[in-house]
Amino acid sequence: MTGADETRDGVPLTNLDQPLFDGADATKRDLVDYLDAVRDRILPHLRGRPLSVVRVRPGQPPFMQKNLPRYTPDWVRRTPVWAEASRREISYALCDDRRTLLWFANQRAVEYHPTLTTVDDPYRPTHLVLDLDPPEGDSFPAAVAAADLVRRALADTGLTGAVKTSGAKGLHVVVPVEAGVDPADTAAATRALAARAARLDPALATTAFIREDRGGRVFVDSTRAGGATVVAAYSPRLRPGVPVSFPVAWADLTAVAPADFTIRTVPALLGAADAWAAALPAPQRLPADLVAEGHTIPVARVQAMHEGRRRARAKRAAAGPDAT
Repeated sequence: MTGADETRDGVPLTNLDQPLFDGADATKRDLVDYLDAVRDRILPHLRGRPLSVVRVRPGQPPFMQKNLPRYTPDWVRRTPVWAEASRREISYALCDDRRTLLWFANQRAVEYHPTLTTVDDPYRPTHLVLDLDPPEGDSFPAAVAAADLVRRALADTGLTGAVKTSGAKGLHVVVPVEAGVDPADTAAATRALAARAARLDPALATTAFIREDRGGRVFVDSTRAGGATVVAAYSPRLRPGVPVSFPVAWADLTAVAPADFTIRTVPALLGAADAWAAALPAPQRLPADLVAEGHTIPVARVQAMHEGRRRARAKRAAAGPDAT
């Protein structure tokens, strides 16, 4: 390949001084330099997991890439995954090393979303995740308060988790689970934990999947289960200022804001060890009563789909036969 601005680890890097995207206040070089600086932190959380990335090209809207393009170098590891929705096989990348990470950076891959499963056991998640999505506005303190509800719900059932900023406006609470758990049980436990957290303060938190039903409350999202992905710790996000999903100690949550963690600030915040790996507890056994409770709770997306159809029918009926 010719015309490279520079080469690192055998990977040609091009157009490094181009703006990354509108509102980024950063160049493609800033993205490459950041990912290279945090490679020892982010790679352990990508390694061995099918990866989706969010890319942005000049003059085009961002897009999520799952299937590797045909021009992907042969040395990029990949794994085939059957996609039931599209009824086809997807060739996912495995971002296991610096060279692959640099190649993705050169492709303007800003966000890194590994699956909750590994290539060695593609059907059993290694973690359960609760995504805390606050309402619009300056609502991060509400997400922090909701995270405390989740922490209390975990403690009440004998579990512990770690917390990180999502890199957007919310938080992720992550709980490692023991190997071999049925994925349906992991998903059920996630639903039960979300419901228990919301019950602790219904005025603050809700499990309502339909946005207009949330009433300005924090959505405790339990849908990141099974084959779902979650943005990796240390991954940039495609938002103004290029914030980063960053681990935060529970005791420090009230003293931080999402804007504290960007591709410009995070390298200086890294300690000698991986703070996210240190924060994650050892894999835990899911209590039987938690799993049983979760199996009585409908899957949020499915419930929302049926409710949406019911409301549409009711609206048509109320409008009468002459409605157009």
